[in-house]
Amino acid sequence: MIRKPGDRLLSLDVLRGITIAGMIMVNNPGSWKYVCEPLGHAAWHGLTPTDLVFPFFMFIMGISTYISLNKFNFECNRPALLKILKRTIVIFVIGLGLGWLSLSFRTYHSLGGEDTGLYERLLQSITNFGHIRIPGVMQRLAITYGATALIAISVKHRYIPRIIVATLTGYFLLLLFGNGFEFSENNIVSVLDRAVLGADHMYRDSGLSIDPEGLLSTVPAICHVLTGFCCGRVLLAAKDNDDRVKKLFVIGAILAFLGFLLGYGCPVNKKIWSPTFVSVTCGLAATSLALLIWVIDIKGYKRWSAFFESFGVNPLFIYVAAGVFSIILGNILFTYNGSTQSIKNFIYQACMRPCLGDYPGSLAYALLFVGFNRMIGNILYKKKIYIKI
Repeated sequence: MIRKPGDRLLSLDVLRGITIAGMIMVNNPGSWKYVCEPLGHAAWHGLTPTDLVFPFFMFIMGISTYISLNKFNFECNRPALLKILKRTIVIFVIGLGLGWLSLSFRTYHSLGGEDTGLYERLLQSITNFGHIRIPGVMQRLAITYGATALIAISVKHRYIPRIIVATLTGYFLLLLFGNGFEFSENNIVSVLDRAVLGADHMYRDSGLSIDPEGLLSTVPAICHVLTGFCCGRVLLAAKDNDDRVKKLFVIGAILAFLGFLLGYGCPVNKKIWSPTFVSVTCGLAATSLALLIWVIDIKGYKRWSAFFESFGVNPLFIYVAAGVFSIILGNILFTYNGSTQSIKNFIYQACMRPCLGDYPGSLAYALLFVGFNRMIGNILYKKKIYIKI
């Protein structure tokens, strides 16, 4: 039961933990040349298991936003506004910080062959703001959370489904008439992002300035979190867990079926966050949560889920920590057997790959990295330390 705002639904923490562990795993293979097919993103149209982890987390964030703002009775007052704005800014700045740290390391290494002193090389590295990527995973989480929370305290909740449908319809028309489904820089998503952000501040996909977390595609992502918000309302309004399971299964089945059906005219595409991608992934997330409520909260099969709980109660902190560790392991260089390599490459090339092979070794490194971060999360979990970002 989660009738009280302070109560926690264990299955929600577990699903959140699964998504964070999944995000860390797919972002950290031993080698990007050897990624198992299910652990890679769809090249353009289509859906892989990896394409589910980020939207699942955003769906859960929508549910958590409903539970959190319920404490303020969804009133648009100063405490609520300050909390929303503060959290939005903090998450966005952390995302920029991760991008800056990664860029600083890359710039420092790229200047290694030039005749520059250590101080000048370091200064150029940490001040290379002209090429910092502005969008990103954390930045998208910040914007979608902030927009959802502001809508939640300023609009009557019965109008939110209409806002979602109207916005996704408008976005589809924009994609349809703006070459939005074409993998090229003539794509309206790329055109707008380049016009506002500039190509130097965007991710490049196969040499093209198409950012999967760009500005325009963040609009349907807001609808994604709003859908989770509406499901959060269903969760708290339900009389018991059996009722929650039934309602979430129905909602999830309808959304997933509708998304796949409409996919014939509006392809499911994560990189532009197409309306059908929103529908399908929200539907699958809702049914997954329903299944976990039935398994964990109703049937009581909890022992298997303990691994993911430590991820689920400190999700953003562990994700950010994993990002920092990943950057450090991939950029701190040392000489071994006459060759210069990073700590990550040494672990994979010298330990994993010789014993397991290319693909299994790459997967083993990713799992080892997940386990390392879980160890940190478990220490916090056992000490009941919850770091909110």
